[in-house]
Amino acid sequence: MEHWELLRPGGYRFVWDDELFRPGTDSFLLSSMPRLKRGLRVCDLGSGAGLLGVLLLQREPSLTVTGLERLPAAVELADRCAAVNGLAERLISHCMDLRDAPKRFPTGSFDLIVSNPPYYQGVAPSDSARRAARHESACTFAELVETAAYLLRWGGAFCFVHKPERLTDVLCQLRTARCEPKRLRFVCDTSGAAPSLILVEGRRGGNPGLNVESPLILRRADGSPTPEYDAIYFRDAPQATNISRDAQS
Repeated sequence: MEHWELLRPGGYRFVWDDELFRPGTDSFLLSSMPRLKRGLRVCDLGSGAGLLGVLLLQREPSLTVTGLERLPAAVELADRCAAVNGLAERLISHCMDLRDAPKRFPTGSFDLIVSNPPYYQGVAPSDSARRAARHESACTFAELVETAAYLLRWGGAFCFVHKPERLTDVLCQLRTARCEPKRLRFVCDTSGAAPSLILVEGRRGGNPGLNVESPLILRRADGSPTPEYDAIYFRDAPQATNISRDAQS
């Protein structure tokens, strides 16, 4: 089933389908990591149905976001999402393997790269969409970083979300690709809890020096969301209305 939802009242809509992958907290959290400036050229590696691009455009409407996604069904949803939101010139999706990016784009084409990559190695789920979204079966993290480094202009940023247990792999691979780790933020469910995710920024050609930022805490001790978590979900505005239906005209 296909679902359409509003990010906030009067804001953009995003779409997801049960047969592909559900939108996760990861993409919302990642959208808060980049330092957005007007007119940035952004590339989303493994862009799915375009949720991350819509989130970034909701925060900074002057961006141009180009998504690279290998699943045709997801790209079709992303194109419809762009059309529904009037973003056909700002949210552009290409159906392609991100590893083929050098065949399509010149090096240094983008100011900012974002990605919600597969986290896991080892045995993958049998479902192809879930396998592509969660496991490094179609693209390794090393290949992802190499593509990001190729596409970034010198000094451009690569922001992504990953798992804490992969932190050593993440930092080493960034430095190997000359995309120096510059910012790291741990995501914790509550204050004092072990981190469940990491938000990372690498900078193409950056100098050594990693800034470990204060943790992003999602919930208070009573289980209620923190103000920052509410803001990431646009709940600091009046409550958005969800729209779910089988098809969008």
